[in-house]
Amino acid sequence: MTTIERNPGLARQIADSLQDDILQNRLTVSERLPSEAELAERFRVSQPTVREAMKILAAKKLIRSKRGPKGGVFVNTPSLDMAAQTLHETTNWLVSLGVIQLPDIVETRRKLGRMAIEIACESATREDHKRIENALLELDHTNISDEDFCRLEVAFHQAVAEASRNAVLRLMMVVVNQSLIPAANMISFQFRQRDKVIAYQRQIFSAILNRDAAEAIAAFDALIDYQSSVYDMAVQRREEKQSAAAAGSLAGT
Repeated sequence: MTTIERNPGLARQIADSLQDDILQNRLTVSERLPSEAELAERFRVSQPTVREAMKILAAKKLIRSKRGPKGGVFVNTPSLDMAAQTLHETTNWLVSLGVIQLPDIVETRRKLGRMAIEIACESATREDHKRIENALLELDHTNISDEDFCRLEVAFHQAVAEASRNAVLRLMMVVVNQSLIPAANMISFQFRQRDKVIAYQRQIFSAILNRDAAEAIAAFDALIDYQSSVYDMAVQRREEKQSAAAAGSLAGT
């Protein structure tokens, strides 16, 4: 029987213990966890404390609940999408707090994006080409909202990353594309010219079709340079408005 010290962090300690069991494969994928009553006895705590521990594990997507006669709490099947979602949430938080700054975003997008494009030019299949083309076609509509344009722009870049057939790179590009692109677009979307963005993406796709990595990377670099310049313009306009508002406030005092 495992004994947990009695302190305010009981639920956290139980969650950490069970998480270790999962990561060390002592609790295997799709295995049903013991009942709340059994876990309460094992850890010598109350069932509400066990319930709080389950919430912690569920928030980390390590476990899932299933209802019915064969229901219970099970170890979740790991996936890249699950890991990407967790990283996405964490990265968004860091961006909102200002821990991650634009220069870091641009540098990461540029370097990882180049790598994804280069590999995609070598290994993309017809299915990959079709996925990228479909994302581009969905993006190229004048009547979609700014929010949808941003979402579809992410889908285009993610389709390119998936064509690399590299699981680690795909995971990293989810963080870059789904967290960092929207964070930058929230500030710069008013100044961005959609036609320019789509034109660069067409060049990227055309070069990938021709398996011309140099041309694809050059088009991608041009896209990043354009988006960075738009972001700089947006930041400058915002600072000018703030300065004008501050000056007006002082003049009124």
